[in-house]
Amino acid sequence: MNKEYGNEQVYFVGGGIASLAGAAYLVRDCNFPGQNIHIIEEMKILGGSNDGAGDAQHGYVIRGGRMLNDETYENLWELLSTIPSIDQPGLTLREEIVQFDESNPTRGQARLIDSAGVVQDVTSMGFDMADRLALGKLIITPEPALGTLRINDWFGPHFFTTNFWYMWATTFAFQPWHSAVEFKRYMLRFMHEFPRIQTLEGVTRTPYNQYDSIILPLHQYLEPLGVDFTLKCTVTDLEFKEGDGITVTAMKVVRAGVEDTIQVHEGDRVIVTNGSMTEGSSLGSMTSAPGMNGKGSSWKLWETIAAKKPGLGNPSSFDDHVDESKWESFTVTFQDSKFFDLMEKFTRNRAGTGALVTFKDSSWLMSVVLAFQPHFRNQPEHVRVFWGYGLYPDKVGDYVHKKMCDCTGEEIMEELIGHLHFEAHKEEIMATANCIPCMMPYITSQFMPRLNSDRPQVVPEGSTNLAFIGQYCEIPDDIVFTEEYSVRAARIAVYTLFGLNRPVEPINAYQHDVRTLFSSLVTSFR
Repeated sequence: MNKEYGNEQVYFVGGGIASLAGAAYLVRDCNFPGQNIHIIEEMKILGGSNDGAGDAQHGYVIRGGRMLNDETYENLWELLSTIPSIDQPGLTLREEIVQFDESNPTRGQARLIDSAGVVQDVTSMGFDMADRLALGKLIITPEPALGTLRINDWFGPHFFTTNFWYMWATTFAFQPWHSAVEFKRYMLRFMHEFPRIQTLEGVTRTPYNQYDSIILPLHQYLEPLGVDFTLKCTVTDLEFKEGDGITVTAMKVVRAGVEDTIQVHEGDRVIVTNGSMTEGSSLGSMTSAPGMNGKGSSWKLWETIAAKKPGLGNPSSFDDHVDESKWESFTVTFQDSKFFDLMEKFTRNRAGTGALVTFKDSSWLMSVVLAFQPHFRNQPEHVRVFWGYGLYPDKVGDYVHKKMCDCTGEEIMEELIGHLHFEAHKEEIMATANCIPCMMPYITSQFMPRLNSDRPQVVPEGSTNLAFIGQYCEIPDDIVFTEEYSVRAARIAVYTLFGLNRPVEPINAYQHDVRTLFSSLVTSFR
């Protein structure tokens, strides 16, 4: 595409992976000048929900672990196949990740642990015929017929006691009250993973946490191209041209407490990440529990502009249900390998395979993941870091008789040690443990029951210069809570706003593959 853009500007609101991908598509596919691209981020660092920060002394933090998948992340892999590795000259980021993943494949040997600390045999999904029929019917039911139904509106009580539910729910963070539509989309998009859900062999791991492995290389690719990164700047409102269409004329911002206005001229585009799954997150420590924060600027911006124009979605479906969308994660930093050695012996998982281990009888429904070490670029050789979470933070623990949300990092470690039956090693484990809990009020808000119109189209009808990206725009058939959704949205936004006649990578429809269908049918009867 050869075009003189003159003084046209593109403004991205939010500095997550969607905006970084959008900037890369502008430069790569539209030959758009990097110095005319502006990424405006409220935080002091890029990456949004793809985070990873800290050090060995104060402890590391990953608010959420992001699962990647080779077969399902079509646009992510296409993009990363054109971004250079910052560690291995001559390799693309995609090649680097594949090389690492092939050297360190995921194969979980202890997917579910019971209350006695016994590794469960999860070869069988545990379905009865009613479960199988309901699952099959869900897959063929059109989305409009499902409407705002919840998963537990569709399935009977037995379904939520199956090995399948414990594994699927904790792999993807589904709750029984989440959207049946989103659950259906996951069943279709990950149908190829159904037969191997018990080992998670389909999970693609990155060499480090996803900030260090994906966000940092994207940033280092864009920066020399002149892309403007405006950090610690909050967009509070958009002004629109009067009339029926949707044309942004100005952006209201706050920098260092000072209000300002950015004029949006003819030919400029505004691409907004509306809503955030990690907004309002709060950290605790070994001696303090995390707090509960409310709506931040991303939700408030969406609420403000949605009230001005029809077609910009309904944020209330997502941000007004904190009790149904929150859960709590924790990141633990050790100064030695004692805990990792014990876990490797107990689970039979090879060190660093990143396999998910869930304590199925835990009242918090707690899971942990021990990734390949080092998991951070600045992590010393002797240090070990792992991540975990509980889907039911308002329930009282089985060993520490407090709600998870009220627990300190030390108390969360005590609960974990109890479920592992590692009491004989407690003193040694706790000697160097630094557990940092993180409460996330909106972490699964994108799974809340919704109408199709509650999420705005990537480019709303009537829009001349506004697009939405991230997890709260509508992409038919694709699945939220994934890197792919953000990257696909960014690609659609850029191509549509710039009239680029180039295809977006299509969604792989595994439900139409005979072998996948047969394999899934066989799995349901295991």
